[in-house]
Amino acid sequence: MKVVLASHNPHKLKEISKITEKFGIELVLQSELGVDIDVEETGSTFEENSFQKAEAVMKATGLPALADDSGIAVDALNGEPGIYSARYGFDESLDDWGRMMLLLKNTEHVPDGQRQAQFVCVITFITPEGQMIQARGEIHGELTREPRGENGFGYDPIFFYPPFGKTTAEVSPDQKNAVSHRGVALQKFYEKMKEAGYADK
Repeated sequence: MKVVLASHNPHKLKEISKITEKFGIELVLQSELGVDIDVEETGSTFEENSFQKAEAVMKATGLPALADDSGIAVDALNGEPGIYSARYGFDESLDDWGRMMLLLKNTEHVPDGQRQAQFVCVITFITPEGQMIQARGEIHGELTREPRGENGFGYDPIFFYPPFGKTTAEVSPDQKNAVSHRGVALQKFYEKMKEAGYADK
């Protein structure tokens, strides 16, 4: 089954494909189908924004679509940046590294022991026939004081995961995918796909 990923991010395609390929899903970026839309995310939750993206790309392509909305939520910042993780600072000149450094700056006053954070991911699958499957995954850790590691992307270099004793940028992609918020969401999504009658590869 061909499914369109509502994203322009090749890192995300690579990470999700490693998990979805066992579902028998051929995942393609929306850009590969000539679709170049940026959905205005007006939702107030990861669930709402994930649905908005999947629905827009499904309507634009006529194919089943898969979207995720994910981000990092810092307890000491009342859950920020949360749904605004990819736009943190609302400064278009900032790249992933710039947003990560901004988060470190905004949490430099937060003492050790109070730097808890969660990576959150909500996956939404929607078909032209109106079927919708949604799943949420979380991983709990804490912010470091400086970036560590060369793997991953986004906020991975500053997210310390206690069971690893490392950041999620200091482990292999396979290690990260086994426990990541996206991995947890996709595993739940996989179970829901089976319940909905999709083939289990």
